[in-house]
Amino acid sequence: MSKLALVTGATSGIGKAFAERFAADGYDLIVVGRNKDRLEEFAAARPDVTVRTVATDLSTDVGIDTVAEICASEPLTMLVNNAGVAHYMPLAQLPADKARELVHVKVVAPTMLTRAAAAGMQERGDGKIINVAGMIAFSGPADKSVMPRRAVYAGSLAHLVAMSQTLSAELEDTGVQIQVLCPGVVATEFHTRQGLDLSAVPRMSAEDVVTAGLRGLQLGEVVCAPGVEDAGLLDAVFKADLAAFGGQSPELASRYRAG
Repeated sequence: MSKLALVTGATSGIGKAFAERFAADGYDLIVVGRNKDRLEEFAAARPDVTVRTVATDLSTDVGIDTVAEICASEPLTMLVNNAGVAHYMPLAQLPADKARELVHVKVVAPTMLTRAAAAGMQERGDGKIINVAGMIAFSGPADKSVMPRRAVYAGSLAHLVAMSQTLSAELEDTGVQIQVLCPGVVATEFHTRQGLDLSAVPRMSAEDVVTAGLRGLQLGEVVCAPGVEDAGLLDAVFKADLAAFGGQSPELASRYRAG
């Protein structure tokens, strides 16, 4: 049985790098994106593998439902939820349509596609799902000096981290592996589309991000941070999370009691 990967946001950046790597490794592909011409160009350049193109918009319910149906009906070996938009700006200045688009693309779409794919993977006892987030997911405690402001974007990535960690525990011993991939700044079109010039900022290549994600799966990492050399830093974050979770009580904490 041939390997089959579905990649969203496959027309550029990390998504395209994943699709290219999978094609080179002999996967058949389902590539999803908004730009039909780019998708067809990608498929035409790879005659040695079967490439199905799906031009749709994951900021819409119709687009999400279309791809979720594919995830539920096709025997996926690999799902990469990569599609993304940024819309970096303070929440009060973020237009409602852009806020809705961001939440659909980075929260609703990966949640629904993961849900659709996971059931079949469980039945087959095999499958891998990578949710592409970013280190901004861990930036919540930063003070106001950290710019640009991006509350909704940071929150959406934090959702992917928590969902992936919890789902990984749910699917333990089923043969289905979950990873959330958290790169830092990557050299892609992503920031340019937001009108941000990061040419002077050191950036990782999309290809290196893909290498880290796939190697991270081999290492059994649920949270993969390609640019963090000391993995103990991540372990410390997760231990602190669990300590706070385990430190709760039905009694009101003393600091909230009237003096």
